Amino acid sequence: MRGPARFEGREGRLKDVNMYQFSRAIYRELAPILREPPPGVEPDAYQVAVLRACERTITRMATDILHFARPAKSLFCDIRTYFPMAAQPRVLMIVERYIAVAQQYLETHPEEAYAGLADAPQGCRATTRKGSPCLRTPLPRNGYCPSHQHLAETEHRALAA
Repeated sequence: MRGPARFEGREGRLKDVNMYQFSRAIYRELAPILREPPPGVEPDAYQVAVLRACERTITRMATDILHFARPAKSLFCDIRTYFPMAAQPRVLMIVERYIAVAQQYLETHPEEAYAGLADAPQGCRATTRKGSPCLRTPLPRNGYCPSHQHLAETEHRALAA
Protein backbone atom coordinates (compact mmCIF):
# COMPACT_ATOMS: atom_id res chain seq x y z
CA MET A 1 0.00 0.00 0.00
CA ARG A 2 1.39 3.39 -0.99
CA GLY A 3 1.57 6.30 1.41
CA PRO A 4 0.58 9.88 0.69
CA ALA A 5 2.67 11.70 -1.87
CA ARG A 6 5.35 14.09 -0.64
CA PHE A 7 4.91 17.69 -1.65
CA GLU A 8 8.36 19.10 -0.92
CA GLY A 9 11.33 19.09 -3.23
CA ARG A 10 14.88 18.04 -2.35
CA GLU A 11 15.75 21.60 -1.39
CA GLY A 12 12.93 21.63 1.18
CA ARG A 13 11.00 24.25 -0.80
CA LEU A 14 7.34 23.81 -1.49
CA LYS A 15 6.47 22.68 -4.98
CA ASP A 16 3.50 24.08 -6.84
CA VAL A 17 0.65 22.06 -5.32
CA ASN A 18 -2.81 21.82 -6.74
CA MET A 19 -5.27 20.92 -4.00
CA TYR A 20 -6.91 18.40 -6.31
CA GLN A 21 -3.78 16.27 -6.03
CA PHE A 22 -5.08 15.25 -2.61
CA SER A 23 -8.51 14.23 -3.89
CA ARG A 24 -7.00 12.38 -6.85
CA ALA A 25 -4.60 10.54 -4.56
CA ILE A 26 -7.50 9.39 -2.36
CA TYR A 27 -9.44 8.30 -5.43
CA ARG A 28 -6.49 6.41 -6.97
CA GLU A 29 -6.05 4.36 -3.83
CA LEU A 30 -9.79 3.66 -3.43
CA ALA A 31 -10.65 2.91 -7.08
CA PRO A 32 -9.43 -0.73 -7.11
CA ILE A 33 -11.70 -1.70 -4.22
CA LEU A 34 -14.92 -0.12 -5.52
CA ARG A 35 -17.78 -2.57 -5.87
CA GLU A 36 -19.47 -3.14 -9.21
CA PRO A 37 -22.60 -1.05 -9.83
CA PRO A 38 -25.86 -2.97 -10.18
CA PRO A 39 -27.30 -3.68 -13.64
CA GLY A 40 -28.89 -0.65 -15.25
CA VAL A 41 -26.47 1.80 -13.65
CA GLU A 42 -23.71 3.41 -15.70
CA PRO A 43 -20.52 1.31 -15.44
CA ASP A 44 -18.44 4.23 -14.17
CA ALA A 45 -21.12 5.84 -11.96
CA TYR A 46 -19.49 4.77 -8.68
CA GLN A 47 -16.08 5.97 -9.81
CA VAL A 48 -17.45 9.38 -10.74
CA ALA A 49 -19.39 9.66 -7.47
CA VAL A 50 -16.34 8.82 -5.34
CA LEU A 51 -14.07 11.23 -7.23
CA ARG A 52 -16.60 14.07 -6.95
CA ALA A 53 -17.07 13.43 -3.22
CA CYS A 54 -13.29 13.56 -2.73
CA GLU A 55 -13.05 16.81 -4.69
CA ARG A 56 -15.95 18.39 -2.76
CA THR A 57 -14.30 17.52 0.54
CA ILE A 58 -10.89 18.89 -0.44
CA THR A 59 -12.47 22.05 -1.86
CA ARG A 60 -14.43 22.65 1.33
CA MET A 61 -11.34 22.03 3.43
CA ALA A 62 -9.43 24.67 1.48
CA THR A 63 -12.20 27.26 1.40
CA ASP A 64 -14.06 26.75 4.70
CA ILE A 65 -11.96 24.75 7.16
CA LEU A 66 -13.26 26.76 10.13
CA HIS A 67 -16.73 25.30 9.66
CA PHE A 68 -15.72 21.79 8.61
CA ALA A 69 -15.03 19.95 11.86
CA ARG A 70 -14.51 16.36 10.66
CA PRO A 71 -13.74 16.15 6.96
CA ALA A 72 -12.55 12.52 7.09
CA LYS A 73 -15.77 11.36 8.71
CA SER A 74 -17.84 13.41 6.28
CA LEU A 75 -16.05 11.98 3.24
CA PHE A 76 -16.26 8.43 4.54
CA CYS A 77 -20.01 8.77 5.13
CA ASP A 78 -20.44 10.11 1.59
CA ILE A 79 -18.58 7.27 -0.13
CA ARG A 80 -18.98 4.20 2.07
CA THR A 81 -21.97 2.85 0.14
CA TYR A 82 -19.80 2.37 -2.95
CA PHE A 83 -17.57 -0.21 -1.24
CA PRO A 84 -18.18 -3.74 0.03
CA MET A 85 -18.66 -4.07 3.80
CA ALA A 86 -15.43 -6.03 4.18
CA ALA A 87 -13.43 -3.20 2.60
CA GLN A 88 -14.88 -0.34 4.66
CA PRO A 89 -12.28 -0.42 7.46
CA ARG A 90 -9.57 -0.08 4.81
CA VAL A 91 -11.51 2.73 3.11
CA LEU A 92 -11.76 4.59 6.43
CA MET A 93 -8.03 4.18 7.05
CA ILE A 94 -7.15 5.49 3.58
CA VAL A 95 -9.50 8.47 3.90
CA GLU A 96 -8.22 9.39 7.37
CA ARG A 97 -4.60 9.16 6.29
CA TYR A 98 -4.93 11.35 3.20
CA ILE A 99 -7.22 13.88 4.89
CA ALA A 100 -4.65 14.21 7.70
CA VAL A 101 -1.96 14.99 5.12
CA ALA A 102 -4.24 17.55 3.43
CA GLN A 103 -5.01 19.17 6.79
CA GLN A 104 -1.32 19.37 7.59
CA TYR A 105 -0.68 21.06 4.25
CA LEU A 106 -3.57 23.47 4.80
CA GLU A 107 -2.28 24.43 8.25
CA THR A 108 1.18 25.25 6.96
CA HIS A 109 0.17 26.80 3.60
CA PRO A 110 -3.39 28.20 3.82
CA GLU A 111 -2.96 30.92 1.19
CA GLU A 112 -1.44 28.63 -1.43
CA ALA A 113 -4.12 26.01 -0.87
CA TYR A 114 -6.94 28.50 -1.30
CA ALA A 115 -5.30 30.09 -4.32
CA GLY A 116 -5.05 26.65 -5.94
CA LEU A 117 -8.85 26.39 -5.95
CA ALA A 118 -10.07 29.95 -6.32
CA ASP A 119 -9.21 32.62 -8.85
CA ALA A 120 -9.00 35.37 -6.25
CA PRO A 121 -6.95 35.33 -3.05
CA GLN A 122 -8.79 34.56 0.15
CA GLY A 123 -10.12 37.66 1.88
CA CYS A 124 -11.05 38.49 5.43
CA ARG A 125 -14.47 37.26 6.58
CA ALA A 126 -15.46 40.76 7.74
CA THR A 127 -17.01 43.65 5.86
CA THR A 128 -15.98 47.29 5.98
CA ARG A 129 -18.14 50.09 7.38
CA LYS A 130 -19.45 50.77 3.89
CA GLY A 131 -20.53 47.14 3.48
CA SER A 132 -17.92 45.97 1.01
CA PRO A 133 -15.87 42.85 1.83
CA CYS A 134 -12.52 43.37 3.52
CA LEU A 135 -9.76 42.56 1.04
CA ARG A 136 -6.92 42.05 3.51
CA THR A 137 -5.30 38.65 3.93
CA PRO A 138 -6.81 36.78 6.88
CA LEU A 139 -4.90 34.96 9.58
CA PRO A 140 -5.18 31.16 9.26
CA ARG A 141 -6.45 30.58 12.80
CA ASN A 142 -9.81 32.33 12.40
CA GLY A 143 -10.24 33.84 8.93
CA TYR A 144 -10.08 37.49 10.05
CA CYS A 145 -7.33 39.97 9.17
CA PRO A 146 -5.38 41.68 11.99
CA SER A 147 -7.72 44.70 11.85
CA HIS A 148 -10.80 42.55 12.49
CA GLN A 149 -9.53 40.23 15.23
CA HIS A 150 -12.04 41.77 17.64
CA LEU A 151 -14.82 40.13 15.60
CA ALA A 152 -13.31 36.70 16.17
CA GLU A 153 -13.24 37.33 19.93
CA THR A 154 -16.91 38.35 20.03
CA GLU A 155 -17.78 35.37 17.84
CA HIS A 156 -16.16 32.98 20.36
CA ARG A 157 -17.98 34.65 23.28
CA ALA A 158 -21.33 34.31 21.49
CA LEU A 159 -20.71 30.60 20.86
CA ALA A 160 -19.78 30.02 24.50
CA ALA A 161 -22.99 31.63 25.75
